[in-house]
Amino acid sequence: MTSDKTTKQETAKKTPDLKHMLGQMLLIRRFEERAAQAYGLRKIGGFLHLYIGQEAVAVGSIAHLDLKRDYVYTAYRDHGHAIACGMDINGLMAELYGKEAGCSRGKGGSMHFFDKEKHFMGGNGIVGAHIKIWNLPVVFICENNQYGMGTDFRRVSSVEDFSIMGQSYGIPGKQVNGMDLLEVHKEVGEAVKRAKEEGTPSLLEIKTYRYKGHSMSDPAKYRTKEELEEYKNQDPILILKSHLLEKKLLTEDEFLKMDKTMKEQVKTAADYAEKSPEPELKSLYEDVLV
Repeated sequence: MTSDKTTKQETAKKTPDLKHMLGQMLLIRRFEERAAQAYGLRKIGGFLHLYIGQEAVAVGSIAHLDLKRDYVYTAYRDHGHAIACGMDINGLMAELYGKEAGCSRGKGGSMHFFDKEKHFMGGNGIVGAHIKIWNLPVVFICENNQYGMGTDFRRVSSVEDFSIMGQSYGIPGKQVNGMDLLEVHKEVGEAVKRAKEEGTPSLLEIKTYRYKGHSMSDPAKYRTKEELEEYKNQDPILILKSHLLEKKLLTEDEFLKMDKTMKEQVKTAADYAEKSPEPELKSLYEDVLV
């Protein structure tokens, strides 16, 4: 028999902090909106791939990890994952601005956020380039936001359930609703448990949707306004907010206060990036070779 204290500790460990995760999703959304604004003002150059609409995937997945032991690798739409790993948004915004104070010293930009201490091993400009061939305890997540750049995935794939691809490698696969943080959290939790206890990899196709174009230069005219509005009615932030309101774990005032706090943090990050110095010319020749 366990003591009450032990039971409470175990319960606390298993119960997800949904209000915290809602705050993370809001922070990602407001960060991305501010980045889009700065890009429009030409304060950010190069590519900028936004994560708006997909927040539940990164937040619900990374919540299960112990970032002192576990690692996160992702592709180029990496802002949400970096924030969910706890990276400082001042350094992230400065990176977008190409400043020395950026997390990759202004050299990586949008696609290459990186933080060794947080075990966030960075974005990658080539999707899937970091997939390993060994039988490792890895949870592979395919974030299916419905489009490969400007092409609906159904036009170029003979299957609509990518989770069955796991069968090719003899690993379990599952399809998950990526607009519902609770479902993401539950299914990724089971996959992480399998990886840690059995050493078995998994493939999850998490179906989500990006509200913006492939990048900031993409007007996204290949989809209808009706389709976009339909998915906006499935906004992962609003779904989690409604759940918390219904369970009386959150009030409307608390939500508005939380959102205001996140907007203020993002504004501070933007101000920090604006005022940060440009990299010195000599840094062009640094970090080229190891």
